[in-house]
Amino acid sequence: MTRLSVEMLAADTVQPITSAGHARLGIAVLAGIAVIVLLITKFRLHAFLALTIGSLALGAFAGAPLDQAITSFTTGLGTTVAGVGVLIALGAILGKLLADSGGADQIVDTILARTGGRSLPWAMVLIASVIGLPLFFEVGIVLLIPVVLMVAKRGNHSLMRIGVPALAGLSVMHGLVPPHPGPLVAIDAVKANLGVSLALGILVAVPTVIIAGPVFSRVAARWVDVPAPERMIPQRPSEDLENRPGFGATLATVLLPVVLMLAKALADVVVDDPADVTQRVFDVVGSPLVALLAAVLVGIFTLGRPAGFSRERISATVEKGLAPIAGILLIVGAGGGFKQTLIDCGVGQMVLDVSKHWAIPALLLGWLIAVVIRLATGSATVATVSAAGLAAPLAADMSTAHAALLVLAIGAGSLFFSHVNDAGFWLVKEYFGLDVGQTVKTWSVMETIISVVAGGLVLLLSLVI
Repeated sequence: MTRLSVEMLAADTVQPITSAGHARLGIAVLAGIAVIVLLITKFRLHAFLALTIGSLALGAFAGAPLDQAITSFTTGLGTTVAGVGVLIALGAILGKLLADSGGADQIVDTILARTGGRSLPWAMVLIASVIGLPLFFEVGIVLLIPVVLMVAKRGNHSLMRIGVPALAGLSVMHGLVPPHPGPLVAIDAVKANLGVSLALGILVAVPTVIIAGPVFSRVAARWVDVPAPERMIPQRPSEDLENRPGFGATLATVLLPVVLMLAKALADVVVDDPADVTQRVFDVVGSPLVALLAAVLVGIFTLGRPAGFSRERISATVEKGLAPIAGILLIVGAGGGFKQTLIDCGVGQMVLDVSKHWAIPALLLGWLIAVVIRLATGSATVATVSAAGLAAPLAADMSTAHAALLVLAIGAGSLFFSHVNDAGFWLVKEYFGLDVGQTVKTWSVMETIISVVAGGLVLLLSLVI
């Protein structure tokens, strides 16, 4: 297992924008995070504004010149948006095509038609995991929870037995598996290999989602026994059941970017020659941009055309898919700005200097940093982006596999105990018709199980690879 080293960044150290000592930098980090938390929770300020103000507050508390703090923030924002902004847009388009064409319904209906009562929780995990691959967490909830409610109501099943596995599938994909924004940002920050991160992410995700989904749902159903709220159960119009894309074509479209990225990872291992034509081809087609772009272009024909979409309807669907992601882009970008401010103030080097005498493995430290920021801000994406910035120096002397495991450790920590400062908490509460206590017993505990199990599996993997 890779541990902290004094010489990690000796060759690549960048002069910080402040001469503050470790104590002042530590106080500045806590103050910056406190400002963000206070603005989000107390004053209900949008996370983009809170992160912007918190970044400037961090620089001010650290004694950095304001103009340099602004430059650090804007540089980090621009770099982050440039790196993942297009990917977020392409993922949103694919998700909108999947929803509007009826492709998502086709996957759901096909799997449910082949499952019985006892296997329904496992079916919901599979549905959520497959559909959750190209979708943002909030979009996945909006898409899947109505299905969960219909299944629970029509089959007279426990809402928690059906709902918790679906939520677990969505959450695990969101925190551990690219091309979701959080893992992509972390991969970029620690300079990890995308294909290796994806492969290890899937390896960790499978047992994690089983434990947090079907297994924990048995306990959750005993703790909280509530019926599906009638007001939230949608009535599908009859025309929605016609002219849908086929199950095979829909599934192939959703999995296409994952297959392309895994193919690139396999080529990197088998060929391992940057000058080889085969590897160069796979490097191109397996890049996140090309993989997602290919899925969108294929989806226009495999999802839009079978649903009877005209060119105008496809164009409108793409436009509607892009509209809701403005806030996500800004939050992710501002998180990158906060990360860059942390780095430029010398916080990364401070983490190395302070922790060099600790016996804490680097992977565990990355997990703990993400846990603290998650609890403080309520955002898994903010926790991932910020923790990746702080933990990035830890990856300087890591192997390819261990750098990927650091990404997964951060992603696992970012899911720890969702509570009242997390938008997902309130989405689940309202959709399932729960009170705050019931939401904590189910959703919050499930998120904690995901975080702890995934973090433990990452540490175990680090011992054998």
